[in-house]
Amino acid sequence: MSRAKLAVTVRDASGEPEVPSAAQVRAWVRHALGDGARGELGVRIVTIEEMADLNWRYRHKRGPTNVLAFPSEMAPLAEEPTPIGDLVIAAAVVEREAGEQGKSREAHWAHIVIHGALHLAGYDHVTERDAHVMEDRERALLAQLGFPDP
Repeated sequence: MSRAKLAVTVRDASGEPEVPSAAQVRAWVRHALGDGARGELGVRIVTIEEMADLNWRYRHKRGPTNVLAFPSEMAPLAEEPTPIGDLVIAAAVVEREAGEQGKSREAHWAHIVIHGALHLAGYDHVTERDAHVMEDRERALLAQLGFPDP
């Protein structure tokens, strides 16, 4: 039996009125991870307060950030979907950044979702070289969707 395709669960707990649809978020995640991606991934869209708490708890950094990626630490089980991990996105932070950076709301949301999904795929930006690799991938994926360089 082959593993199922990528299952993406999206939950909006932000209370924000302008959050992209779950279908749109799923599409951006699938685009970032590619057609061959298999497994389960969760996306939770949260308030600033919840994100600040998570940022402190897991990164020891004060205040909210736009996205956190939590890769799964579970080993895959036979015939079960492989857990990939979870993304947590602070809706109000993404909205604020879009305005501050003069970007369209949709383009910035796509960028943040893709950025987080790439973290779950193993990309990072700790070193300058890794940052260039990740940014090049983000730019290419966003261009395929018709969005400008972030």
